[in-house]
Amino acid sequence: MVNVIASFIFFTRLPFWRLHQSPKEAYATVVEHWPLTGWLTGGIMAVTLFLGCHILPFPIAVILAVLMRLWVTGALHEDGLADFFDGFGGGTDRQRILTIMKDSHIGTYGVIALIFYFALLCGVLMSLPPMTAVFAIFAADPLAKMFSAQIVNFMPYARREEEAKNKTVYRPISMGATVSLALQGMLPSLPLMLFTEVTWWLAVLAPVLTVTLLFLLIWKKLQGYTGDCCGAVCLLAELSFLLAALVLL
Repeated sequence: MVNVIASFIFFTRLPFWRLHQSPKEAYATVVEHWPLTGWLTGGIMAVTLFLGCHILPFPIAVILAVLMRLWVTGALHEDGLADFFDGFGGGTDRQRILTIMKDSHIGTYGVIALIFYFALLCGVLMSLPPMTAVFAIFAADPLAKMFSAQIVNFMPYARREEEAKNKTVYRPISMGATVSLALQGMLPSLPLMLFTEVTWWLAVLAPVLTVTLLFLLIWKKLQGYTGDCCGAVCLLAELSFLLAALVLL
């Protein structure tokens, strides 16, 4: 439970720290419970979308749902996405990419990436039937986090621990934690499977392919991951799942 609370403290801005002050070593395990935070962030987004579409035009409800998740997470992963595109777009070698990604200023590539990401996310959700969009976003958030968490087993951290933005390096995921991750990531997809026409197992192939290609790119350029890489992979995996769901409908 201590490690679970640490994950919610780490990945959201909600005051879970009031419940328990987790020790520093607990934060090395937070990716093992990352999909659980997706239950919260995806759930808040889904509830906002469900309630909002009953009292507001659906496009406005979609925008409010996206804004709610940004508020809950403090735009943590979106910051990673922007830094990822700045680094990989403007960096010519490993050290230059890492330097750009650590810079707190946002560049042209990061701005363009965020514009297209939000345009695609909102556009896909607006194009889905309202209830399908509700179930899909609740499924997509934990699922993307489940796949993205595997990066710690495929490559080392690209910097020294003291150079990390959050001063945390995640530990490799054990077999037991992998099973737990699978359950955390897959269970929220049950409503999508049962109550919509989305061919769920085919939609899952999209984030699998997306994560695989991104892992190969990250390994080629950095021979290791950073927190920004984790955030970018998570958002792009989620977006690919939602795009696949739209195509399959």
